[in-house]
Amino acid sequence: MSEDIQTSEVNVIPSWFRVAAILALVWNLLGVMAFVSHIMITPEMIAELSQKEQALYDSVPLWATIAFTVAVFAGALGSIALLMKKSICYPLFIASLVAVLVQMFHSFIMSNSYEVYGPGGTIMPLMVIVIALILVRFAAKGKKNNWFS
Repeated sequence: MSEDIQTSEVNVIPSWFRVAAILALVWNLLGVMAFVSHIMITPEMIAELSQKEQALYDSVPLWATIAFTVAVFAGALGSIALLMKKSICYPLFIASLVAVLVQMFHSFIMSNSYEVYGPGGTIMPLMVIVIALILVRFAAKGKKNNWFS
C-alpha cells in the first residue's frame, strides 16, 4: 500500500511546472528569432558591421550554422512537448544541448569571437549553455517522476 501512495505522489505535477514550461518555450522562441535574424541578414546589414564583425560573420562554417539550427528548433520543439507533457521533450532537449555545445565550440574555440566582442560577448553564450543544461535536467526530472505521457 505504501508503494501505491508513493507512486501517486510521484505523478503529481508541481504547480510551477506550467510556468517553467512556458518560460522554456519563450526562451527557445527567442532563439528561433535570433536564428532567423542570423540567416536573413542582408549584405547591406553586414556592410554596416565593423570589419572584425564582418570577418567573424563570414567565417562561420556550415556545420556551425547547422548546429545553431538544430539547437534552436530542437529546443523549441522540446519546449512545446514539455508544455504538452510528452516524454519526447527529453531527447529533444538532449539534441538541443549537444547542438549548443557544438555551436559554442566553434564560437569559443575556433573563432575569434572573444577578440571581437570581449568578455561581455561571452555572457549570452554561457547563458545558452546553462539554460540548455537546466532544460535537460528539468525534462529528466519530469521523466523520472512520470509527469509525461
